Amino acid sequence: MNTNAPNPPTLGTADGGGPEIKVNVSHGPSHHEVHLPPQSTFGDLKKLLVHKTGLEPEQQRLFFRGIEKDDKQHLHQEGVKDKSKLLLLEVAASKEKKLEEARKQNEMSKASEAVAGVRAEVDKLSNRVSTLEASINGGNKASEKEFLVLTELLMKQLLKLDTIEAEGEAKLQRKAEVRRVQSLVDTLDSLKARNANPFSSGDNGVKITTQWETFDSEMGNSNAPPSTSSSTKVTEDWERFD
Repeated sequence: MNTNAPNPPTLGTADGGGPEIKVNVSHGPSHHEVHLPPQSTFGDLKKLLVHKTGLEPEQQRLFFRGIEKDDKQHLHQEGVKDKSKLLLLEVAASKEKKLEEARKQNEMSKASEAVAGVRAEVDKLSNRVSTLEASINGGNKASEKEFLVLTELLMKQLLKLDTIEAEGEAKLQRKAEVRRVQSLVDTLDSLKARNANPFSSGDNGVKITTQWETFDSEMGNSNAPPSTSSSTKVTEDWERFD
């Protein structure tokens, strides 16, 4: 009898890779079957578990018979055989990191939804500002109340944006919306000034005359000669020039 003959494969042979064993790895509620040579290390086993668990090798902790195994230890030397059961746990820091990433993603999603809600309201207000601008450009007058109401509504949206805590893409969305609201407020200020500008309507002459008459009355008669005297003086000056 040849005592040097190799042991027969337990599960068959890989393509030129020698005998393999099957190990069962428990990971939470999941169970994974892995086929590999018994001379493999626990580090090798971790690499095969990456595509099954989604965990990188450094995120894995492998236990056999209640003892955590080092990556450089060999399966067969630690007593792992065909159909042996191992336990896989995720590194605590990795799990915490995933939870933190999930939390941030959830917050970002909520922030984006909040910004989208403000954007919808600002769209409506933007349309009202555009309508008001078209009216003023057409020579019409608007009430002061219209400017006041629109400005207050825009400022409310600005306050809503200020209360939204956002990171990443959501933060950029919020910043863009803040700029849009500020731009609309600036437009309203400009339109309000044009609406109140005496030069923007047909009664400019009356307004200017009234302003100058007020100015003259404040100066007093001693500093400003009567209009008839001024007219006479201008005539005399022109006669001298001729």
